[in-house]
Amino acid sequence: MLDRIIEIDKWLFRLINQSTANDLFDVVMPFLRKPLFWIPLYLYLAVYIILNFRGKSIAWITSFIITVSASDLISSRIIKPFFGRLRPCNDDNLSDSLRMLADYCGSNGSFTSSHAANHFAMAMFIYTTLMNIWGKKSYIFFFWALIICYAQIYCGVHFPADILGGMLLGIILGKFSGNFFNKKWQLSK
Repeated sequence: MLDRIIEIDKWLFRLINQSTANDLFDVVMPFLRKPLFWIPLYLYLAVYIILNFRGKSIAWITSFIITVSASDLISSRIIKPFFGRLRPCNDDNLSDSLRMLADYCGSNGSFTSSHAANHFAMAMFIYTTLMNIWGKKSYIFFFWALIICYAQIYCGVHFPADILGGMLLGIILGKFSGNFFNKKWQLSK
């Protein structure tokens, strides 16, 4: 059963990494993976929180940082060493067909994707804490996280299952910390 899942995972990886390749994505996708792309959004969000929820802004920003830190710690220091899965860019069985577009190929394991875990933890935390303020607009952060995750596969550094595992971890942690924040400091209009 596990062999079949890995086979499907590698097939999906090749589909995204090779079959969807195009000149535009070859330029855009590596950029989407970099902090230079996504840090401005999160800084803007911090400024928005400070300006609109002054008294609760420190609690929100601190909770946000703790959420991302926990996600990164669990993904990178606990799950990755436990599973020890090679990244596609380190897998000799894929070297003949891999399109490696990232600047580097990490050696710290592939499952779970820390990018996926961290961005989905942030997305779920933002959604959970700001849904009553922004309504359905809060869903945009899940789309944002999904684009960054797609770039991880497209650029050759993660398998789809790594992304799914990271998404699940991030959603669970983001929901937990968002609910905890709401119980203590619920934001309101």
